Amino acid sequence: MELWHLSEQDFFADLPDEKRDFLSFARKLELKKNAIIFAEGDPGDYCYYLDTGSVKIYRATMMGKEPIFWVRKPGDLFGLAEVIDGKERICTAQTLARSTVYEIHRKDFEQILARYHAMSRKVIAVLGRRIRYLCEQIENLMVCDVTSRVSRLLVYLSFNHLMNLKIEDAPVSFPLTLTQEDIAAMTGSCQQTISETLKGLQEEGLIRVSRREITIMNPLEMLERIYH
Repeated sequence: MELWHLSEQDFFADLPDEKRDFLSFARKLELKKNAIIFAEGDPGDYCYYLDTGSVKIYRATMMGKEPIFWVRKPGDLFGLAEVIDGKERICTAQTLARSTVYEIHRKDFEQILARYHAMSRKVIAVLGRRIRYLCEQIENLMVCDVTSRVSRLLVYLSFNHLMNLKIEDAPVSFPLTLTQEDIAAMTGSCQQTISETLKGLQEEGLIRVSRREITIMNPLEMLERIYH
């Protein structure tokens, strides 16, 4: 997996005019933790820009499980697939923490895309990266053990912080918004196994887990182990 696959920079980082127009059409939502933004079966009439907080994208199964496909972070645009083709939602989006989200209607979003070709190309690129990511997640479930899957997830969650490191082998910390049940849902495991896996990674000195954050003690060593 290439590092640029793991996370996305702020969607509007190099699109200031597009962001201005997007926000002028969008409605600002201040949401509490565990708020449902959209649910499976809802019309795909809106897409969303996450300004602060975090959002999980998951789908309930007939067996009562809720596998998590994504954790959206500040700067992410989400809800794109259904707003592009007008289909019903196939997943649910729920906040993991207090979040600020901008909601834009499909017709307004289409106007902006028609006006700015660079933004249209970026939407296509983002959707392509997300498809590749999902394919790699399927491969991970088939060929990687739980420790490798959890390690890859931690690198994914910390990617923006890793990119801002001044010293390559310096520890990097990031907020812990996922429960062990959430991590299990993202890695095809169970809570007990995740607890044991995190404990094992701590004992090896690769991570440090506190109540509010996780620290990757040596990012280069972690990357070396999971990608080579």
